Amino acid sequence: MQNGADLFELQNQTDIKSFLVGLFEAAIRAADPDICVPPHLPTRPKGRTIVIGAGKASAKMARALEQHWEGALSGVVVTRYGHSVPTQHIEIIEAAHPVPDQAGWLATQRIKDAVTGLSADDLVICLISGGGSALLVDPISPLDLDGMQAINRDLLKSGASIDEMNCVRRHVSNVKGGRLAAMCFPAKVVTLAISDVPGDRLLDIASGPTVADPTSCRDALAILDRYGISVPAKTRAMLENGESESIKPDDPRMANCQAVLIATPQMALEAAADMVRQAGIDAHILGDAIEGEASEAGCVMAGIARQVARRGQPFKPPCVLLSGGETTVTILGNGRGGRNVEFLLGLAVALDGMANVYGVAGDTDGVDGMEEIAGAYFGPDTVARAAGLGIKAIESLENNDGHSFFEALNDQIVTGPTLTNVNDFRAIFITGKHTNTPVGGDIK
Repeated sequence: MQNGADLFELQNQTDIKSFLVGLFEAAIRAADPDICVPPHLPTRPKGRTIVIGAGKASAKMARALEQHWEGALSGVVVTRYGHSVPTQHIEIIEAAHPVPDQAGWLATQRIKDAVTGLSADDLVICLISGGGSALLVDPISPLDLDGMQAINRDLLKSGASIDEMNCVRRHVSNVKGGRLAAMCFPAKVVTLAISDVPGDRLLDIASGPTVADPTSCRDALAILDRYGISVPAKTRAMLENGESESIKPDDPRMANCQAVLIATPQMALEAAADMVRQAGIDAHILGDAIEGEASEAGCVMAGIARQVARRGQPFKPPCVLLSGGETTVTILGNGRGGRNVEFLLGLAVALDGMANVYGVAGDTDGVDGMEEIAGAYFGPDTVARAAGLGIKAIESLENNDGHSFFEALNDQIVTGPTLTNVNDFRAIFITGKHTNTPVGGDIK
């Protein structure tokens, strides 16, 4: 293997930054609904075709379906504010994410109305993607919207994993955990899903509105107790006595339901890996389902990058380490951040200015945390440049203030709504052996 600089003209950090951001963009393109929806459309039914859906990609999925569907259709999907696209036959409603709002509740009622009174000759196509858990909202009484919002806020701050959060959501909702599919009975239900969850578990994508759920109310209670999350007394009693149990795999209403994964984090990582290899550089996918605290994941990745750079193990540089998944952030500070910039801060602090290691991390939906910022870029001089501005990386990390940190360095990645979502993307580029040469110079 020749040195990557001989095969790929990366002369400085500007070139490397463009290269790494290009990998992120390639990952996003691989999950574009215009590409991944058409090959998976079901056969036309004898009866009506109703389209429903929820998620950050649902509007673009609906448009792709319309453009390739032969025959009449109608329906309603709900997406995040700012993620709508023009459609002709399918109504698009925008609502809030990650904390649900009244618009999401109203959209969910419209979706329920759309699947009422169907026959066995009818077909329901359900378009599901990340973000659907917040957008599709219909709390089981006596829980109301205010109570559901409080539970969501507490879950998001708790450090709970996505499968734990969605287990709770499935057991306090009238439409999650297979309940929406049950409403469609006896119609056939075909779910086209873009995965944003580690392991591509269908029941965790938008909390599985059309997928049978093997978890229980007891499981949901255990998660609430584990993270010290309180719920209204009547809701707790409902969980304790199993009144809000979700739809189980042996329920006959699920017999005519099928689900297809049309885009996944692994597909996005493979697209980026192909781009790396085309540049004559080795690419290694470390995993598409990495979870845990974001800053701790950054520290672990720093250790791997250090071993590659110094020892040539387990891979020889130059190479790019790719990973995906969904880490978590236990919020202890009051800064502006998200799990991807938190990961990068953990990486930066652990590497402490080590030469020849660069990286990007971003959410493929274009939103890391609560802001329209996808993620950021990291280089060997990141910590030093911040220090020159009077900003200490460790303090930003402790305050969960990754967005402010990378904004000050002009290293944020802002894509706008990507209209897809295959979870987080991380790429770490180790350009060569560790040296004591100044950072930011030519790659040797």
